Amino acid sequence: MSSGAATPLISVIVPTYNRAPLLRGTLTALAGQRMPAERYEVVVADDGSTDDTRQTVDAFADRLRLRYHFQPDLGFRAAAARNAGARLATGDVLAFVDTGVLPGPDFLAAHLAAHARPGPPRAVLGYTFGYQPGDPLPGLEAATRDRSPEEIVRAFGALPSFQDGRHATFASTAFDLSRVPLAWQLFWSLNCSVPAAGFHAVGGFDEDFRSWGGEDIELGLRLDRHGLAFEVSREAWAVDSPHPREATGDTGDNPSNVLTILRKHPEPVLELLWAWFARHLPQLEDTRAWHLRQELPAIRRAVNRVRALDVTAELARLRDTVPPGARIAVFGCGGELPPGFPPAHLFDYDETLLAKLPDDPARPARHALGIRTVLPDDAVDVVWLTSRMTPLWRRWRAHLLAETHRIGGSVQGPLVQGPLVQVAAAASVAAG
Repeated sequence: MSSGAATPLISVIVPTYNRAPLLRGTLTALAGQRMPAERYEVVVADDGSTDDTRQTVDAFADRLRLRYHFQPDLGFRAAAARNAGARLATGDVLAFVDTGVLPGPDFLAAHLAAHARPGPPRAVLGYTFGYQPGDPLPGLEAATRDRSPEEIVRAFGALPSFQDGRHATFASTAFDLSRVPLAWQLFWSLNCSVPAAGFHAVGGFDEDFRSWGGEDIELGLRLDRHGLAFEVSREAWAVDSPHPREATGDTGDNPSNVLTILRKHPEPVLELLWAWFARHLPQLEDTRAWHLRQELPAIRRAVNRVRALDVTAELARLRDTVPPGARIAVFGCGGELPPGFPPAHLFDYDETLLAKLPDDPARPARHALGIRTVLPDDAVDVVWLTSRMTPLWRRWRAHLLAETHRIGGSVQGPLVQGPLVQVAAAASVAAG
């Protein structure tokens, strides 16, 4: 199909890699949109396929307004492929659809309608039936091979296991994401759309992600910080075709990729996200979605509880007893240091108090809980836990000790019975 003179209203970017049969299904569904074909374009972003992906794309040239990008196979580079596709795209709205996702017939019209509504720029999350990578619905894979998306929804729509994996979170607020804390963590790239201007303003997907998972929610975080609202559209629905994910991917890569997010955005909420993925903490999970409805208020209460607590006397004790030249980290440093305090890595979960500390390269101050810091392994000799950590101690003791073992040699301070050899602390964590 000729690209024509008119600029498309929306561009659909489809990343792919050696999935020609699944890509054929996605392109068939996109060709079946009720929206006139000249009003949208499809950009296939190929991450180095060696199968008949290009021939599959070419077969739709008379049905779709198509662009094609190929990049050499240098390993998993889905983020780079999506970004390359976005650079080729000419629409004011960018929709992202994974290979194997089958959009419903009003998918693109619904995404456009969501962006056209009054209000701030927004990131739109399309409802995606059947996305359950670890527990595919029996019979769904066969149905996606020979039925239309509408027929599939009619056949499976009443089954809870066919729902979007985020459904419980969506339903808990009547599908109003303005009431969901940290809605960016629900931003999944298999079915979403954003204004092209906003996407490019934040730099697109981060290409440091070289395995499955995480690059989409990290983009969601940056879109949130850029001022975009988040909205879920049930009308912009699609069906995910069950298929094996990347051999090196799936949830096994999530802890390392969430750690990448934490290193890029070191703050308490990302520590909690890492803790959930790395340790599967039930206290952070509400039904099937991590959204911290209880945890964030608890941390805010902890901040308020100890905001006035002065720990300079405790830090003076550390100053007077630590061996000269020892590498130090302090969890719960507060907003003031005693005179002559040695160089140290300072952490506190009260951002207001941290702002009172001087900007000192020898004593960098970071906003953190201490569950997972950005320090490398064996970075310090002594970790001092002040009494400001008391509100977190009962709930997070094992995880705080695990982190101190990772970064340091001994743990000291009023919350522990004298210095603790961290091998023993690690054994306690493992046993707990």
